[in-house]
Amino acid sequence: MSADLSADPALSKLADAILIPPFPGPDVPRWVLAALERGLAGVTVFGPNIADPEQVAKLTAQLRSAGGVPLIAIDEEGGDVTRIAHLTGSRYPGNAALGAVDDVALTADVYRALGTDLAALGFNVDLAPSVDVNTAADNPVIGTRSFGADTGLVSRHAGAAVSGLQAAGVAACAKHFPGHGSTRLDTHDTLVTVEASLELLTRRDLPPFTAAIKAGVRCVMPGHLRVPELTGDLPATLSAAALTGLLRGERGFSGVIISDALEMRAVSGRYGIPEAAVRAAAAGTDVLCLGRDQSEDSYLAVRHALCAAVGTGRLPAARLEEAAARVADLRAWLASAGPAAASGAPASTAPSERAQVGLRAARRAVQVSGPVRPLTDPVVIEVSGRENIAVGGVPWGLGPWLPAAAIQRVPASLAESGVPALVDAAVARAAGRPVIIVVRDAHRYPVTRAVVTSLLKARPDAVVVEMGLPLWRPPGGVHIATYGAAHTNAQAAAELLGLTAR
Repeated sequence: MSADLSADPALSKLADAILIPPFPGPDVPRWVLAALERGLAGVTVFGPNIADPEQVAKLTAQLRSAGGVPLIAIDEEGGDVTRIAHLTGSRYPGNAALGAVDDVALTADVYRALGTDLAALGFNVDLAPSVDVNTAADNPVIGTRSFGADTGLVSRHAGAAVSGLQAAGVAACAKHFPGHGSTRLDTHDTLVTVEASLELLTRRDLPPFTAAIKAGVRCVMPGHLRVPELTGDLPATLSAAALTGLLRGERGFSGVIISDALEMRAVSGRYGIPEAAVRAAAAGTDVLCLGRDQSEDSYLAVRHALCAAVGTGRLPAARLEEAAARVADLRAWLASAGPAAASGAPASTAPSERAQVGLRAARRAVQVSGPVRPLTDPVVIEVSGRENIAVGGVPWGLGPWLPAAAIQRVPASLAESGVPALVDAAVARAAGRPVIIVVRDAHRYPVTRAVVTSLLKARPDAVVVEMGLPLWRPPGGVHIATYGAAHTNAQAAAELLGLTAR
């Protein structure tokens, strides 16, 4: 394989110019540095690469030391989807909380603070924001990652988020074109069909992307989404009609198209990663993101597949040249966007000040039904949902403000037949003590609703804290909706309950 590639170094350099592979662990492998020196576009950083801020800053400095201005991309949405704070939870609320407040200036402030954090750590491309209109209540992958279910709301906050991030010198990437919000399946697992006519898509899902483009967004990420009237049997990632026709032609986007992770089963399950990469590039994608947990061998296989496709005529060399030119333009913008973005230099505002921006936003997002009072020595029942692959295993809930013995965690695997015994034991344990029930997207899980309903019958004074979308509200009791499960969302709820000083 390597012999074939080295036979035409100019061609392999073109292939490298559109790749941002991942790598394992907290240290940069030699093969990554060597590839960057050869002209690799950059890398994508994930949670397993991150241990603490000092380590991350050293890692990104090492990446930059290979020369040029590599794209150092991260999937950092704030809220439930965080990589830089995957060990603790984000100090910024996510899009659902910002949409609930509906203050575009606040959204811009939060994203600028988040972008400043990223720039200070040495990142220069953020694979955010999600600008999907979340019209499917049971959407398993978007949910609180969306600003909401209203097209106008999402559109105005999409523009604000892009402006905030890019004011910090970090390139924003609006996703998941042409819109993932109406789906009931997860593209991490399968190819998803958007059941919408082009007329509905144009009216409901596309305006936020138009708003992002008008705000000057540098990048757009298509989703692995099949839209029959637009893409036929193909996902948008591999569809020239979606990328070259609709996004570039009709919507006028001239920036960089970055693929969603190509290891996601929506595309890799049908084509394999190397073939999906070739098809994505041919359709109009400029930068190929291989996803998490991919090895050097995977990167080499994709690079070889791109070169081989040019050799056989399946992929015009001019397509790679066009993509490489767009990447070069992006790198030039990043180099001129400011010292923090280009070098990882310390930001002008203190981290504590930026954290306060996030906390103020989280406090404003909280909605309360019923009288809230400070609680002393509560028993907390936390009912988890199924883990979202995009979110991962990020800590959530009220744990940081309570002793471990005060919290009983109920797994998503609990059968409904087990609810009565669990409730009886919880009620007995909480005799004479306040009860807090913490849930996440209760509307999606019958067992969660059964636990909450049964506990409220036995303890009508219990407080329910919903840390997902508050689309189901139990009868009676006090209900607190945080619109997200980030650390800062939980802190806002803990303050209301008297668990931490405000």
